[in-house]
Amino acid sequence: MKTRLIAAAALLCCAASLQAKDIKIAHVYDKTGALEAYAKQTQTGLMMGLEYATGGTMKVNGNNLVVIEKDNQGKPDVGKAQLAAAFADDRADIAVGPTSSGVALAMLPVAEEYKKILLVEPAVADAITGDKWNRYIFRTGRNSSQDAIANAVALDKAGITIATMAQDTAFGRDGVKAFKEALKKAKLVHEEYLPGNTTDFTAGAQRLFDALKGKPGRKVIFIIWAGGNPFKIADLDPKRYGIEIATGGNILPAMTAYKNFPGMEGAAYYYFGIPKNPANNWLVTEHYKRFKNPPDFFTAGGMAAGMALVEALKKTGGNTNTEKLIAAMEGMSFDTPKGKMTFRKEDHQAMQSMYHFKIKVDPAFPWGVPELVREIKPEEMAVPIRNKR
Repeated sequence: MKTRLIAAAALLCCAASLQAKDIKIAHVYDKTGALEAYAKQTQTGLMMGLEYATGGTMKVNGNNLVVIEKDNQGKPDVGKAQLAAAFADDRADIAVGPTSSGVALAMLPVAEEYKKILLVEPAVADAITGDKWNRYIFRTGRNSSQDAIANAVALDKAGITIATMAQDTAFGRDGVKAFKEALKKAKLVHEEYLPGNTTDFTAGAQRLFDALKGKPGRKVIFIIWAGGNPFKIADLDPKRYGIEIATGGNILPAMTAYKNFPGMEGAAYYYFGIPKNPANNWLVTEHYKRFKNPPDFFTAGGMAAGMALVEALKKTGGNTNTEKLIAAMEGMSFDTPKGKMTFRKEDHQAMQSMYHFKIKVDPAFPWGVPELVREIKPEEMAVPIRNKR
């Protein structure tokens, strides 16, 4: 009898192990190229998110989570090809990425063609969950409207005149469009678009100064920029015209320039010292332990993506069928280092808090420290649904 029981247990064990499978997650991101620094953070965060959400096992319902890395080099055509290869050749069940909005827009139709989910993190352009969206696209990253509406909280006051300076990219133009729509009291008088790799801001700055100087009240140049150092514009002395600089949050190396602007206000997607919750506490502690520095802007985003995937797979019992995943993820709330996020049913955009900050100079940090003015809750932001679903 005992022998039979052991044999039966062994059979059950074998059957369970046969049922267990690898769940393949393709991370198609800008591993090399202009946004490499952002991409590296996302990859670190994604792996830490999967680890945290699975209690360190990297398994859901006994199934192994396997991450396949693909480098799109920051090029739309490469990203498109890499995602197709991930789905067709690597048999990826789901994909995450990319970093660049331009690359993301090229990748969206591939997800639709293969009928597989692409979880967009951290590409920001509104069009991704807007007019270029399809039902296979979800996004944990914030969109341009969320950035813009949150920044308008800090800057949209009567008597303020604003000019924008942005990169001439999908990210830059969508950002300005959303920012402009969010302004109700302040007056926008000029939009300046410059090549993404601009290092000499003299000509653009002069056009901005000409648009603002002589205007009554507060005068602000609001900067929407990824990579590089747009704050070189401050070297051209806008203060002589009474012009201030303002911008949203950024990665820590970029925020070293913020030390020159104490009191500058804006809205941030994330800063490691702001959210108070178990996931962020773990992320900050573990990141310091492993890398001797704090987690950054895109590390938190990567972790949010990892946590969202695990939550979705738990809801489906480890089933990777796309329709089951979509049903599980639409309207799904999940924990992240920023607190709770929820995928809006209409466009699969993650609704999330943003943080109104004021820059403080603290000698303990090499960057300007964004001190929390207040958390801007998702329900406070009327983020437009732009996909005409």
